[in-house]
Amino acid sequence: MPNPSFLGSTFPLIQAPMAGVQGHALAAAVCNAGGLGSIPAAMLSLEALRNELTQLTALTHKPYNVNFFCHTPPQPDPQCEAGWQQALSPFYEELGLSLADIVPGPGRAPFSEAVADVVEAFKPAVMSFHFGLPPDALLTRVKSWGSLVLASATTVEEALWLQAHGADAIIAQGLEAGGHRGIFLSDDLTTQVGTMVLVPQIVRAVRVPVIAAGGIADVQGVAAAMAVGASAVQIGTAYMCCPEATTSALHRAVLQSADARQTALTNLFTGRPARGIMNRLMRELGTLSPTAPAFPLAASAIAPLRARAESLGRTDFTPLWSGQNASQCQPVPAADLTRALADGLVR
Repeated sequence: MPNPSFLGSTFPLIQAPMAGVQGHALAAAVCNAGGLGSIPAAMLSLEALRNELTQLTALTHKPYNVNFFCHTPPQPDPQCEAGWQQALSPFYEELGLSLADIVPGPGRAPFSEAVADVVEAFKPAVMSFHFGLPPDALLTRVKSWGSLVLASATTVEEALWLQAHGADAIIAQGLEAGGHRGIFLSDDLTTQVGTMVLVPQIVRAVRVPVIAAGGIADVQGVAAAMAVGASAVQIGTAYMCCPEATTSALHRAVLQSADARQTALTNLFTGRPARGIMNRLMRELGTLSPTAPAFPLAASAIAPLRARAESLGRTDFTPLWSGQNASQCQPVPAADLTRALADGLVR
């Protein structure tokens, strides 16, 4: 088995941080089974973050990962917002909603000094970042805790940038990956390639360990990723139907249906490309819209539509995040799934 010591976990296997569908319960179960469980923190308030970390550390004494975003929050653009609301207005009318129902949501906040003040009390063994890295001073502070720093790259250029700016290991996120894409140096989606193409390219280009992510859902996928040079794997979608996940019943049902075979990158739900299962909104507005406000501002106008449709048992306006391979997304305990996936590390 490859040496897992750089992660600190028994197996070089990371449960991907997945905002909105998991919290400390899933992370703890993975940690206790020998993997590296993760907490998605970008959407948590300071109080919620402290609470999640407190509950996680009460459930496990194993190393864990806390994940943050590093985007630059955009300035609201009233003209853009008006255009987005106009595009959505037929759906509002259909569901008996008013555009006055739109209120600013919690959004996604980048890693900051205030967040670091909360996290420092816990000194996580691993910290991971999406959309680049924090400013140098913040990154130095994180490393002073002894935390290993991981960061997502979707191209060789991003991997080289991350290595040059202090990442201790690179998460090579292939095009198959579900949820938000880690792309940050360019908006050009033609630069995105599959995991089994991306991983060996990044392995050849960098000196730090490379973690494969995207489309890996079974022991064969794990073994394939290790065979092309990965030092570890990161798996998300396969965990979404575990009992410890907080994935909604509607989302779980779609993940386990034939609909899960058709996913696409879309910016409709947040303003940034993310992979999800096709639904009505994506079909009727097109998966990528120039009208959508910048990340994460697009989400506010979607929220009332999502809430009303879900109350009717529909997922027309729900971001059904999923990777391209949901074939192993089953309601099995996270510990059992982790141990089963680990078998691929020794094949």
